[in-house]
Amino acid sequence: SAAWPWDRQRAAHLYRRLGFGAPFQVLEQALTQNPVSLADSLVDAALNAPLSPPPAWANWTYNDYDNFTEQLEEQFVEWLRTWVTDMLDNPLRGKLTLFWHNHFVTEFDAYVCPSYLYRYHKVLQQHCLGNFKEFVYEMGKTPAMLVYLNGLQNSKNAPNENYARELYELFTLGADNGYTQQDIVETARALTGNTLITAACGDIYFNPFDWDNGPKTIFGQTGNWGYGDVVDILFEQRGEEIADFICSKIYRYFVHPEVDENIVSGLAETFINNNFELEPVFRQLFLSEHFFDEAVLGVRVKSPLELTLGFLNESNLPIGPEMKELAIYTSGQLGQTLSIPVNVAGWPGNRAWISNSTLTARWNTIAYLMYVAFLQDAELYRTLAQGLAGDPNSNMPELVAGAIIEQFIPIGLQTPELYERAYIVFKADIPENYYATGQWNLNWETAPYQVTLLLDYLNRLPEFQLA
Repeated sequence: SAAWPWDRQRAAHLYRRLGFGAPFQVLEQALTQNPVSLADSLVDAALNAPLSPPPAWANWTYNDYDNFTEQLEEQFVEWLRTWVTDMLDNPLRGKLTLFWHNHFVTEFDAYVCPSYLYRYHKVLQQHCLGNFKEFVYEMGKTPAMLVYLNGLQNSKNAPNENYARELYELFTLGADNGYTQQDIVETARALTGNTLITAACGDIYFNPFDWDNGPKTIFGQTGNWGYGDVVDILFEQRGEEIADFICSKIYRYFVHPEVDENIVSGLAETFINNNFELEPVFRQLFLSEHFFDEAVLGVRVKSPLELTLGFLNESNLPIGPEMKELAIYTSGQLGQTLSIPVNVAGWPGNRAWISNSTLTARWNTIAYLMYVAFLQDAELYRTLAQGLAGDPNSNMPELVAGAIIEQFIPIGLQTPELYERAYIVFKADIPENYYATGQWNLNWETAPYQVTLLLDYLNRLPEFQLA
């Protein structure tokens, strides 16, 4: 609309929220498209993206290893690299997978089986835009979840309430929302029986002798319930609560930390009317005018993976195996290691990513990634500036610096003084008369270095931390 034009700022917003940023060429192409059609096509791409190919060890048990400790580490790193590759190749599917990973939390340190990690990640990819009820059902059967939340120890003679509690509190309803402690007790009884395992890291089977086959009352419904019945009853009896909880969480992650109740209400209605299919909910949100509202631009603090992968993407730097592992490692140092969230509730996100120590670490991380890329090929930074400026021979430092700022700062700098400081940083120690006479241009030997000076200046501004 005239009030909210389709411009580079909003195109960058779309790619940051539905992925991990985009290089300037992608944003330029986006501006030639209708924003609704573009968002629609990004959802289509996520739906049609092939699953990450299974590794050679997808079905390994402990007995298949020659050196478990050494091979375990190799396979763990291999799959995190595969995970990040999918985030880069299939941005929205990768972003959704990360979102649901932080919802249906498991921790690799608890189960220590690469085959379980692969199968867990596969379920995230398969169902991230699918039917949420099926998603809940399938996730509860993954070996990673059964081990992590003690389903493997849940038997009729020694019921364990961990999964039953988190099923309601974290995965479907929200804390203290529509369930009682007695519902948890009865649900735990219904979930007994997944206790048979023939080898470490092997399949987990249902053992009918460990299943409590007595009557249970869950949400007022009494019967000889098992796991499938629990999921059916949950969605039949608490559908509205589920819809509100899940749609609120989606909104906070993809739009704004503070929920707009009117928008969430509409999403929840769509969720229920479509039998808990996720795709219509995400389409409704991403294709809405509200999603591009001025008030939701640049209001979320980037997670470490959004920070590192976003910088590499927006700089259009090559992201080979070494850079992927560097992004994985540095993101972990900043508090976000894939497959190892902080606890069962996941990473709190947003402002929790920032503290006195993590802020300086975030600055240093981006500076280091920038330095590594500079050593590999400094000309990449000249190419970046030339593309953003729209003129490979530009001799206008303010125009070049302004274009770089627009690429990396979601809502621009907040005062004229910050822009002036940015221009000074970009000009470096080159005498002013070289700029005044037009002698300096982007073909100068110092241009790549000047770009890195400006990027490091921007990196240390609060606005750089936002998406």
